[in-house]
Order: sequence, then structure tokens, then C-alpha cells
Amino acid sequence: MKGGVLVVDKPSGPTSFAVVERVRRATGAAKAGHTGTLDPSATGVLAVCIDDAVKLQHWITEGDKAYDALFVLGIATDTEDAQGRVTERGDASGVEGAAVATALARFVGEIDQVPPMYSAVRVDGRRLYESARAGKAVEREPRRVVVHALELLDFSPAGEDGLARARVAVRCGKGTYVRTLASELGRAMGVPAHLGALRRTASGPFTLVGALPLEELERLAHTNPDELAARMVSPADALAAFPSIRVDPGEILALAQGKKLPRTAPAPLCRALDEQGMLVAMVGPAGDEGLRPVRVFVQPPGITGQPSSKH
Repeated sequence: MKGGVLVVDKPSGPTSFAVVERVRRATGAAKAGHTGTLDPSATGVLAVCIDDAVKLQHWITEGDKAYDALFVLGIATDTEDAQGRVTERGDASGVEGAAVATALARFVGEIDQVPPMYSAVRVDGRRLYESARAGKAVEREPRRVVVHALELLDFSPAGEDGLARARVAVRCGKGTYVRTLASELGRAMGVPAHLGALRRTASGPFTLVGALPLEELERLAHTNPDELAARMVSPADALAAFPSIRVDPGEILALAQGKKLPRTAPAPLCRALDEQGMLVAMVGPAGDEGLRPVRVFVQPPGITGQPSSKH
């Protein structure tokens, strides 16, 4: 496979799409895509799949996310974050940290969330944010999401501005809106609330430890492309959360031809790696018939009409 995953520390301001396009231009990639949108004002981990690694987006996107979030109690906005128009004010002077910690526990587990109007969710073929900007309210069905943990890291009681602030560590599954959690926390506390700031600290297997600031990535692309290439996560490592099996050239050929392997599946989905540890396919159990190819990423030599390069 050509390409891999570059982990970007997204700055506040640009959209996730704009960041992906800047990475694509800097690296000269033919194609690129991210593995989970961050709002323009949010910062932190944005995993960008380069070239053939875009085929991995589906599996990487399914991974859990972690955030450092600032919940502001005392003001609600129409976007549920700090960029929106203020829609309600309330007195947060009576809010205490212990009560916030207790309230947060209510939102841990499987919960139903109504997507915010300012989101990219499609309803009747139209993005919700498009309807919101047109001044049209849309009926939205709640969605089931998973919140693994909410930990109160710091609490500042209301000061002269009348706003209390809670810094919260969030670990959640795909599709969870942290700004909606902020709004729901406010309702639980009896005061309006919104998301004041958000920083993603992890996305699937990727963390801030291995993330490159966007401007640094662009600088390396021009001044030291070898170093940037060394920072790229290989497709095999990008899916390291899945168990792996080793396959020989004959088995690779069989997988590429859509054939099953007489092997035992170690998991419902696993990586098939060649003798050099490179990703060649994702495979899964085929009942009592061994392993079946779920997605094959290579075309080995010997297949008519395909290039003869090794990968």
C-alpha cells in the first residue's frame, strides 16, 4: 500500500476538511481524508489518511475518542459552543463542583443524544447546519451513543461574570457530541450551559504524543520530507487495535482472488500481514470454512491485468 496516516495537532480556526487539504497539498498526495471531524474552533488529534490509507478510514473512525473539554455554566448558545449566538443566561453562582461531578455520572454509559442543529448530520438529504443557517428548525431523532467516562478535572465557581467553569476529561464512542453533553449538563444543574473550548487528546490509537502541529508538518514537507515520511504511521500500525495473522505469498494470492483460507480466526476481524509485516487484507471468520477476505489491499504478481510490483 502507498501512503499511511499522519497525525495532526489541529489548530483552532480551520475546518477539518481544510486541514486535510493542506496536508494533501504539502505531501503531494493524490488523495487524503480524516477519521473524525473536529469543529473549526476545536484543536487536537486529527488523523489524516494519505493515498491508499484512505481505505482504512472506516475502521479507524470507529475507534473511541478522548477530549479535554471546558464546560461553561451560565450561558447557552444556539450552536452549543462559544462561537454561537447567546440564547439564554442564568445564575450559576449556586453551582458547586461536587454537584457537577455527581451530575456528570448520569451521562456515562449508553445514552440518547439529539444532534445539534449546527452539525453535519443529514436530515432529508440536507445538512442540519444548512437548515439552521436558513433559520429553519428541523425535527431530529435522538441517536444512541456511548460515553465511557466523564472525569471532573477542575472546577471554578462563578466569579464576577456569573459563569462557573468545569474542565472535564471525556472518553466516548463514535458520534458523541461533546457540546451537547455540555448543554445537557447545564440542564441537569438547572442553568444554561455551553462548550467553551475543546481539545481532542486521542482518536482511536492516535494521541497528542505523536501529533504534528499543522504548520510544522507543512514545514517538514518542504525542508525535510524524509523526516515527515518517518512520522507517517504505516497502514498495519494504524489498525494495530485489531489482532493479526501472518500470511505467505500463496495465501495472499488466494485472498486477492476472493478465496477463503483454511485457518482459524483469532477475532471477528483481524489484519492479514505479509512476511515483512505489511498489511495485505482485513479478514474475518467464515463459519466452519476458515477465514474469508473482508477487504484486500494488494494485488500480488501473477494476477492477469495487474501490476507486477510487490505491493
